[in-house]
Order: sequence, then structure tokens, then C-alpha cells
Amino acid sequence: MLWELIKAIILGIVEGLTEFLPVSSTGHLILVNQWLSYSDEFTVLFDVFIQLGAILAVIIYFRNEIFPPNPAHMIKKEFLLFWSKILTAFVPAVICGLLFASFIEERLFNVLTVSISLFAGGVLLILLDRKERTGKVFSVQEMSYQTALYIGLFQCLAMVPGTSRSAATIIGALVLGCSRKLAAEFSFYLAIPTILAASVYSLAKSQAHFNLNNFLILATGFIVTFFVAMAVIKFLMSFIKKHSFVAFGYYRIALAIIFFVWLYHQ
Repeated sequence: MLWELIKAIILGIVEGLTEFLPVSSTGHLILVNQWLSYSDEFTVLFDVFIQLGAILAVIIYFRNEIFPPNPAHMIKKEFLLFWSKILTAFVPAVICGLLFASFIEERLFNVLTVSISLFAGGVLLILLDRKERTGKVFSVQEMSYQTALYIGLFQCLAMVPGTSRSAATIIGALVLGCSRKLAAEFSFYLAIPTILAASVYSLAKSQAHFNLNNFLILATGFIVTFFVAMAVIKFLMSFIKKHSFVAFGYYRIALAIIFFVWLYHQ
């Protein structure tokens, strides 16, 4: 049991570190799962469950932005405008998920796909963000519904393993003229409905049985993911004030090379 909890801690750290950075949490978990994993059935449940810890970190960190301090302001125009843009961006993920999720799970969850996606995403980050950017849009309220919808379409690319949901939304937002800060923030905001919906869907499909041992493992992974994700969010929001996303692009390319070498020696 102790070893199972240690694995939960390590996997929780990996998920918390990579979920919101544009480096692909799926790619990292695939790599780590070569040495640390549970049964296939429970691994799916565990990976989904600890993502909820990452989402809780987003909700708490951005609580003042996503929930007005005064409940009476819930129907204020600014608040309704904020969430209407988020939900607009969320719609494409729902449609693409219903249409293509099963196909992607069956055909694209492999090391080669992850390697190519990591490399391509790294190149795009470097090309798009190598120069100083100021952006034309600085807040969700300023963003048009068309821009929000297009960012949502970019997010659909993250259904391909290794692409990274945060990388896809950040790249999309940068291409569409959002400031670097807004690109990162919108990626966090959009993660809330996207990951919650994906988690509910996956949990409903899961056939894993809950027992005391499983609960302790899930709770450990959830808690570790929450605290690590909270630290990562603080780091990223501070990092992008002075730096571009280029460093993450080079990291993705380096990781892709590791995957290609690993695949070659299989």
C-alpha cells in the first residue's frame, strides 16, 4: 500500500507540473507510466480524478475573476459577459468530443503521435512567440465572441495526444491577437468547463470499483496535484510578465526527441 501511495504522489506531481504548462500532461504521464502505473482500468480513473485537483487550483487562484465577491453581482453584465465567452469557446470541445473521442482514443493514443505533436507544438510556440508581443486584446470582456469561438476550435486540436490543451489554446489566442497574459489566463478559464466535462464523462464510463485503498490513492493524487498545480499557476503568471513561451517550445522539442529515441529502441 505504501508503494501505491508513493506512486500517487509522483504521478500527482507530474500532473500538477504539466497540466497548465504548454508541454502536454498526457505526454509526460505516458512516459512516467512506463515505470509507474496502476492497472489499465484504475489508471484511467486515477488520471481523470487527479485532473480535478488541478481544476480546483484554478478555481481558487482565479476565484475573484470567475466568481464575483458579492453574490448579488452574479447577474452583472461583466460577469455574464465573462462566462458567455468561456462557454462559447467550450462549445467546439463538446461537439468534437462527441464526434471524435472514441476514434482518437483507439487510433491516436500512442508514442508516435505524442512525439509528433510535441515537436510540432514546440516549433509553433517558438515561431509565434519569439518576438516581443503586446497584443490587441487584453481581457475576456474585450474579446469578441468570434475570437472566443476560434480559440475553442484551437483547443480541439488538443484531443490529439501530446498537443497539450494549454498549448493549443495559448497558440490560438496569440494568433488571434490576445496578449500573452490573456492567452495564459483564458487557457486557465477554459480548462474549468473542459476538464470538468471530460472528467465527468470518463468517470461515468469507468468500471473501476471504489474501495478504501483506491480512495486513499485517489485522494493522495488529488491533494498533491492541487498544491503543485497551484504553485505552477503562480509561477506561470509571474513568468510571462517578463518572458515568452519560447522556452516551453524548446522543452517540447527536447522531450519529443527523447520520445523518438525511445520509440526507435523499442
